Amino acid sequence: MKPLLSILLLVATLLSLTACNTVAGMGQDLKAGGQAITNAAEKSK
Repeated sequence: MKPLLSILLLVATLLSLTACNTVAGMGQDLKAGGQAITNAAEKSK
C-alpha cells in the first residue's frame, strides 16, 4: 500500500507543479490555499 501512496503523491506533486508553470505561480497557489484554510478556520470559530 505504501508504494501506491508514494506514486500517487508523486503524480499529484508533478501535476500541481505543471499547473503553476512558474515559481511565482506556485507561490500564488500556495497563498490562495493558505487563505482558504484561514477562512475556514475563521468561520468555524
